[in-house]
Amino acid sequence: MKPLEFTWTINKEFEGKSLRDYLLKDKLISRQALTDIKFKGGDLKVNDEHVTVRYNLKAGDIVTVRFPVEEISEYMEPIDLPLSVLFEDEHFLAVDKPADLPTIPSRFRSKESLAQGILHYYQKNRIASTIHAVNRLDRNTSGIVLFAKHRYGHSLLSRQQKDGTLNRSYVALCHGVPEPHSGTIEAPIGRKEGSIIERCVRPDGKQAKTNYEVIATYEKYALIKLKLETGRTHQIRVHMAHIDHPLLGDDLYGGTLQFIERQALHSVTLAFYHPFEEKMIEIHAPIPEDMKKWMER
Repeated sequence: MKPLEFTWTINKEFEGKSLRDYLLKDKLISRQALTDIKFKGGDLKVNDEHVTVRYNLKAGDIVTVRFPVEEISEYMEPIDLPLSVLFEDEHFLAVDKPADLPTIPSRFRSKESLAQGILHYYQKNRIASTIHAVNRLDRNTSGIVLFAKHRYGHSLLSRQQKDGTLNRSYVALCHGVPEPHSGTIEAPIGRKEGSIIERCVRPDGKQAKTNYEVIATYEKYALIKLKLETGRTHQIRVHMAHIDHPLLGDDLYGGTLQFIERQALHSVTLAFYHPFEEKMIEIHAPIPEDMKKWMER
């Protein structure tokens, strides 16, 4: 298993800058990662010579950064689970998570999680990585979950999450038909008093913003497309309940199980700027059968 290594050629605009500033400010390597490179078996080279972060760059220099080998989690048991891989390269892995499977292990309910399936996949394919989930989905929400295969990739995509350039869209089935047929729900979300699971709209909650659009209408429900501008826990579920259109199957937030036995919510697309390939990547996940049958009526 080879350690992760990157090489960059310095152009004139970076001449005179310290290697530390170049790595921190231009390559967005975290201070903690630089510390780990120094003390946990990584390496810094310029023109194939070992250097410290105090080195001053010159045009034409070839900078090589070798990260320490990832420390595999000892607290998560790898489990052989069927995985539907939607995208994979040496840096990232996206899978289509089924309903009734948490993204990470739950001490309360589940003995299996998607993360444990990913760990098994890494071991089987000799990928030296631990779990770096870029996004998470509720246990009974299906669709795209993106993992970084190393902490550097995770750090860069976490920045995209924060600045809103990692785009996720969902499809859902909700009770009734929202009016107007498109709009924005902007309401702060916080933990519901007395519950460790349930969230609610409350004045002292964290800012949350969801865009929705009605795609199709049926007798008692509607198909909607949603795009998140923030990523609060249960955001779509709480916001749709807040406007009196809870999701089908979401009995925690006022939906019924008449149509489907889990919240009818699916992460259908995820788009991000690939920081190493320098291009946009868009990933699509097919609609699961338990939702599709209510969309074809």
